[in-house]
Amino acid sequence: MKSILYIGNKLSEYGLTVTSIDTLGLLLENEGYKMQYASTKKNKISRMLDMFYKTISKFRHIDYVLIDTYSTSNFWYTFFISQLCRILKLKYIPILHGGNLPNRLNNNPFLCKMIFKNAYKNIAPSNYLFKAFNDKNYAEIIYIPNTIELQNYHFKIRKIIEPKLLWVRSFTAIYNPEMAIKVLLELKSEFPNAELCMIGPDKDGTLPKIKQLANNLKLKVNFTGKLSKKDWTKLSEDYDIFINTTHYDNTPVSVLEALAMGIPVVSTNVGGIPFLLENRKNAILINDDDVSGMVSAIKEIINNSQLKDHLINNGLNLIQEFDWERVKNKWVEILQ
Repeated sequence: MKSILYIGNKLSEYGLTVTSIDTLGLLLENEGYKMQYASTKKNKISRMLDMFYKTISKFRHIDYVLIDTYSTSNFWYTFFISQLCRILKLKYIPILHGGNLPNRLNNNPFLCKMIFKNAYKNIAPSNYLFKAFNDKNYAEIIYIPNTIELQNYHFKIRKIIEPKLLWVRSFTAIYNPEMAIKVLLELKSEFPNAELCMIGPDKDGTLPKIKQLANNLKLKVNFTGKLSKKDWTKLSEDYDIFINTTHYDNTPVSVLEALAMGIPVVSTNVGGIPFLLENRKNAILINDDDVSGMVSAIKEIINNSQLKDHLINNGLNLIQEFDWERVKNKWVEILQ
């Protein structure tokens, strides 16, 4: 079986969010691939050095290098490791995650060409990024969606929807957690019993600010911190509407998980979201940072059981294509 070095931020042991390197890596291991990883180093410089060391020291025994590719500072991991792979004549495969990558393509075309034109394959987990990269005529771009194992999620039938909101992301400015607090505040004017649970670790110092905002507004919010997948999916059974407030996004796994558990979704219509979800078919989409729009959507779901069932049933149909049992064949074909 093939030997694969997976480059990415494997930092969940420090309380940070589980990412593709943790989930996809384990799934590939279970399919029999020999997986090695870089890096678990928390310091960014140490992480980069570890990525270099693993690539150089293992290159004679590696068939492919997978590289989680983001659009902000972590973009540089992809750039430097991809160029090292070129020198070592290693087949490298960028996996495109950053919701703002299309802007990176426009702002840094020379660097992007050095990475993506020389890749063995480029993997787009969303049609949004597939289109953005395909339009640039880079090396072969293949759509392989983010995946979940549907057998691990309990689908709960929600006959009655109450104003119990669930938010699941890392606390960072780009995911706009402040909007969730504002939505709760506005919702409480009509539904005094409205609740909000926010699950996820702090990433950039945003969490203390959001807690302070909730305190200033005298809002009781359930801040759980990071939870294991088993724990947060169990907790989700106590909530009835999933809200996604992000400014930028690609294909958020937490949204897929919400659909798999039968939770109707209200999301901002940004980045890859409209390539994933269809407004009023499997979710309700509103403009970026539109608090009143999100509140109106939540009220409509609460008051319209026909719409609620329509969203939930179509969401369940959509999520079938993301099941690992379907997706794995695409990976096996590439990694032959």
